[in-house]
Amino acid sequence: MKQLAAVALLTLGLLMIHPAPAAADLTAFLGKATTPATRSAKGVSVGIGLVIVGFEFEYAKIAEDEREAAPGLTTGMGNIVVMTPTSKLQLYGTTGGGVFHEQLREFTTTNVATNIGGGAKIALAGPIRLRLDYRVFKLNGTPIVDRVHRFYGGLSLSF
Repeated sequence: MKQLAAVALLTLGLLMIHPAPAAADLTAFLGKATTPATRSAKGVSVGIGLVIVGFEFEYAKIAEDEREAAPGLTTGMGNIVVMTPTSKLQLYGTTGGGVFHEQLREFTTTNVATNIGGGAKIALAGPIRLRLDYRVFKLNGTPIVDRVHRFYGGLSLSF
């Protein structure tokens, strides 16, 4: 047991002396929100990752559908991302929070929200990756819909 602890401390020390280079990416995405009715979503995210843990900022808009009484939703979220340290297929989980603005006809509300989700980044060619993502948003305050599910696909450029 003492040997395992010594190896773990030595490995941690070496990582601190020679940290892995940070990798950043920019993603543009299109998708669907499925609650309370299916409607289009689009957005952009920028993130930075340090081997296993990363941070991301995302801005997204979900379209309003008056006929289905499904409100439009705009979100700005900051997230912590935990990812596999692989290059061809990178799986990740994410959680975070930020602000939202919901609108349906004349009704509007703005408040804070949290989200949780996960997905995959799949290498395509060079620095270009396909990104697939699923998120659940919990909207605070008095929104029309307090939980929103969103799935998207996008192209991610690593730099």
